[in-house]
Amino acid sequence: MTHDVKEIFAGTTGGAPPAPAALAAKVRTLAPSMTRSMQRVAEAVAGDPAGCAALTVTGLAELTGTSEATVVRTARVLGYPGYRDLRLALAGLAAQQQSGRAPAVTADIAVDDPIADVVAKLAYDEQQTLADTAAALDTVQLDAAVTALAAARRVDVYGVGASGLVAQDLTQKLLRVGLIAHAHSDPHLAVTNAVQLRAKDVAIAITHSGSTGDVIEPLRVAFERGATTVAVTGRPDGPVTQYADHILTTSTARESELRPAAMSSRTSQLLVVDCLFVGVAQRTYETAAPALSASYEALAHRHRNAPR
Repeated sequence: MTHDVKEIFAGTTGGAPPAPAALAAKVRTLAPSMTRSMQRVAEAVAGDPAGCAALTVTGLAELTGTSEATVVRTARVLGYPGYRDLRLALAGLAAQQQSGRAPAVTADIAVDDPIADVVAKLAYDEQQTLADTAAALDTVQLDAAVTALAAARRVDVYGVGASGLVAQDLTQKLLRVGLIAHAHSDPHLAVTNAVQLRAKDVAIAITHSGSTGDVIEPLRVAFERGATTVAVTGRPDGPVTQYADHILTTSTARESELRPAAMSSRTSQLLVVDCLFVGVAQRTYETAAPALSASYEALAHRHRNAPR
């Protein structure tokens, strides 16, 4: 997907940028997946947030021996829509360090917060994430996805990392109501399975960023094979959506600084998964109810014989 240069440098990709916190930890986490030139940019902003905050995109590119485009790409990998947003976050981080305040673990939780406050803040954050996702979810798109799933010969779900766990959750639910469903986190297996899909099959891609190549590729193959395709993503304008017949948008506002693939994105994805599952169970109730009962009975003895 191509972008106008001015759009990239303005940082207008949508969504709220992360708050300035735990940048060094984020750099350590993401650096292995970056190119060497992007690593130089990331290490520079983590090592000297105040100094880098004072630099233009051209200045930071010259400081790190890279290009302006590399600086912008690095900002986006670190979770910021563009360099302007990263620069503002660096200024906030520098001010925080100078004030001596406790560093933040997430946007709202500081390192020295008592555990009771952590529980309360996380609970509130996840409640807001669910409310935001529910409010923004396109029920027409959701209904169309449910209709396709209820009639599907086979369902393939693609996701990696935290989104891969959500993909597994969806397939387990669908299996319980009698659908043939498979979760794929291995990109090679995902593509080789997608090749076998055809009309009346459904492929679902789960990616918060909307730009995960290992998820986009099998969805593209499924799309080209004629399967109905669904994207569950926090970026409705992301590359994954060009291969999606139906787009289900999740909340993007509260990504964790400590774990960029982490908490609120997964929470919102699970809400969408539950909506899909319940919708399918409603549509296929005559077969879904006996299937659920049979799966429960098949496992009941394990619960009865479990040690107390």
